[in-house]
Amino acid sequence: MKKFAMLTVKGAVGLVPKAVRNKLKNNHKLTELYSRSLQRSGLFYGFPSEKKRMALYKNYLEHQKRVINHSADGNKSSFEFTYIILGHKNISVSLASLKETTNGKGDILVVTEKQLGANISCYSSIAEAVSSLDDNKALFFLNSGDSITNEWVNVFTKNHREADLIYCDTDTYDAKKRRVSPHFLPDWNPELQYSTGYISTGVKCKAEIIKENNVKSSTIAGLVAELWVKQPKLLIKHLPYTLLHRTTNNDVVHKSLADIRERLSKYTSTVPSFNSELGVNCIQWPIFSEPLVSLIIPTKNAKNLVKACIESIIEKTIYQNYEILLIDNGSDEKESLDYFETLNQHPKVKVLRYPGEFNYSAINNFGVQHASNKASIVGLVNNDIEVISPNWLDSMVGHAIREDIGCVGAKLLYSDGRIQHAGVVLGYGGGAGHAHKYFPRYHPGYLKRLMATQNYSAVTAACLLVKKSLFLEVGGLNEQDLAVAFNDVDFCLRVKETGVRNVYCAEAELYHHESVSRGLDHAPEKAARFNRELSYLKAKWGSYIEHDPAYSPNLTLKRENFSVKEKDELVFR
Repeated sequence: MKKFAMLTVKGAVGLVPKAVRNKLKNNHKLTELYSRSLQRSGLFYGFPSEKKRMALYKNYLEHQKRVINHSADGNKSSFEFTYIILGHKNISVSLASLKETTNGKGDILVVTEKQLGANISCYSSIAEAVSSLDDNKALFFLNSGDSITNEWVNVFTKNHREADLIYCDTDTYDAKKRRVSPHFLPDWNPELQYSTGYISTGVKCKAEIIKENNVKSSTIAGLVAELWVKQPKLLIKHLPYTLLHRTTNNDVVHKSLADIRERLSKYTSTVPSFNSELGVNCIQWPIFSEPLVSLIIPTKNAKNLVKACIESIIEKTIYQNYEILLIDNGSDEKESLDYFETLNQHPKVKVLRYPGEFNYSAINNFGVQHASNKASIVGLVNNDIEVISPNWLDSMVGHAIREDIGCVGAKLLYSDGRIQHAGVVLGYGGGAGHAHKYFPRYHPGYLKRLMATQNYSAVTAACLLVKKSLFLEVGGLNEQDLAVAFNDVDFCLRVKETGVRNVYCAEAELYHHESVSRGLDHAPEKAARFNRELSYLKAKWGSYIEHDPAYSPNLTLKRENFSVKEKDELVFR
């Protein structure tokens, strides 16, 4: 009913003359009311209609063709790949595609236990198929039933020497033979590969890499994960073009995720499991000796929020080796002050006073300075956070203690269950925004990215864990230039620049009652401060804003819903 009502209102707004609509937009209270009503109705998060998606992708394909044609050198490449097809279902499609597109150049090897005839070379495993090949032979892996595009040859032959492993985006055909359902992938994202096997076909690498790593995988997704686990310095490149038409085979998906779990179990100390309801792998990284975690919670008054926050941590959290530092930034309400005094008596809680004007960065830096000397992990937690998943801290600590991991963020929900945070994307609105914002809690998101643990360039500091040594190494949050906004984004990027990866941990679910503690504020001085901080972010991190490696350059930056770019966003360079 709520959706129908808002559809009616939305339609009526569309009938209002543009000049009047523009004038109404200057009324901030009216704009805020309309936006929040849309969000709560469930209309705001969604993808465009199927018809609109098809139109957007059609525009994209025209753009892709122009880009590829422009970069082509016009010479026919004599470079030959060896094509390795996994499986035999619908293999005639793959064989016909390779024959047509490559003019019969290159050997074709099939990994299957089924005999397919005298003219087809069949092998029982990837390792066996590769064993007799020259080390420098370039291999291209695809699943049976997949087919390659005409552009594939130009793009892959042009880029084949630029990395140890290369992969591309994919799409599929509908019943009317129209190209639909593009999978626009991020750049190399190890945690996403472990969770979803997002790279599952269309992969190029040299035979030498397969041989020297004694590969045991039986799927392409497992192969990519195994190579990274064994050789984490591999240079992996993403070609952001749909160059392969994938086939739909649920058996391959399940087999791929099982293969990844098996590789992780064999070659790491992780405990991987399969969430059959969500269709993703969940990876618990080992915590051999529980490090002390200092949870830093800034507040001014807000007794009820703080009470809900701290009680949920104490009562629900399974991981027990933590301390809570409540940083009181000038509270003046007797009810809050009395409660904080009571809290200070709790063995896990310490209340510290930080007088002066609000500076989120400075308050948290102060908190880290006063963390216990025994604490090796610090957690930045907003006062309006409330625990949902009892294992939230186990999941986050498991990532935070890894040598190659920096900041770890959580899945945060608004009070009504919609997504508040599931990773930060640089470039949204010209600055940064939250991936899948306003989506329902149990929505899979784009390519299961809402429900899967993965790497993002940044995560929100509303609930963020990081090694204390790393926090201090990069100088903490920037209190001079980013007192309120974007300090977490800037911090995460400085951490990332040290050579580690940041993680969105989907298994850690908490409420973030953001709308309760802080609505939209259009006061002129605060708007001016926000614009200054946005300008700082753009000046310092322009390269990430131009291309966030955790996001596809083919997806929109106008909204946080992972839709294909609109025509005016497709820039031809």
